[in-house]
Amino acid sequence: MIDHFNATKRFVRDSSACFPNSEIFMPPGSVPRLPVHRSNASLTVLVALSLLGTSGCGALTREEAAEAVEEVKVSSQASALTSESVEISANFTIGGAVKDAGIQLKEFIVSQMPCADVDLDTSDEKQATLTIEYGAKPGNCTFRGNEIHGRHIVSVARNEMDLVVVDHVWDGLSNGKVTVDGTATVEWDFENETRHVVHDASWKRLSDGRTGEGSGDRLQAALSGGIREGFSVNGERHWEGKEGKWDLDIDGVEMRWVDPVPQAGTYTLDTPYDKQLTLEFERASATAITVTVTGPRRSFDFEVVRRDDGDETTENAGETASAD
Repeated sequence: MIDHFNATKRFVRDSSACFPNSEIFMPPGSVPRLPVHRSNASLTVLVALSLLGTSGCGALTREEAAEAVEEVKVSSQASALTSESVEISANFTIGGAVKDAGIQLKEFIVSQMPCADVDLDTSDEKQATLTIEYGAKPGNCTFRGNEIHGRHIVSVARNEMDLVVVDHVWDGLSNGKVTVDGTATVEWDFENETRHVVHDASWKRLSDGRTGEGSGDRLQAALSGGIREGFSVNGERHWEGKEGKWDLDIDGVEMRWVDPVPQAGTYTLDTPYDKQLTLEFERASATAITVTVTGPRRSFDFEVVRRDDGDETTENAGETASAD
């Protein structure tokens, strides 16, 4: 059965693009009514909905594009934070015993981040498990330019020349911008110089409380400047956010540690409002990235600027209507 009320609201929301010569009649306190051409007052809800369904007239709105950018920003920031923690736990000799890997990893973390309290458990000969509390002690807690806090459990499950497998648990992991809870399994393929990350996590942006919860399956590799610069990503992510379910395909995305969004590549995003969007990323300057959001009949540009204090701002940068 068609939900005429909600369908009518969606039609009213999109009507400015679909019927530019129409008027929307919505007296205070009334139910939204469809736009009616003065020359054809017999237009009905069912006819209008039929036109909407067959003409592809549900144009992307600026609000929908902006919401998509915000969701992608928070999801990307959470992903970057967990990737930082993966990088922290990748510093041991490949091909040795898992116990030795655990010992080397503990030594590395303590040397780089003296703020961390690190407990090593090697009672299970098949894996070495480290429980890390970032910020438990005085001293430096910064890695890749971000200050890390929270609990992180790392288990080295396999350490061979051709494959390394490390499991992760995050409990309140935070960089002061987002907080993440969840799990991941990371498989390192040294022949192809990639890592395969499968995760389930929830996250929260601290500035406004925006949350998300979902999963992902991604293949990451170092950028041309090396892993210290950032990483490329291909794969997919799925999550429930403020407006509903989001499904993301990731194609050739480049992510630097210091940026709030990717600097290159393409996202294909299925949105809660039944519209598929394409988000393309292009670096505009050393601190700014242009995000072009393309959907039905419209395209919007947003400029995401990284400020000196590490936060970011998002500004509308333009709009383009499609020719159809």
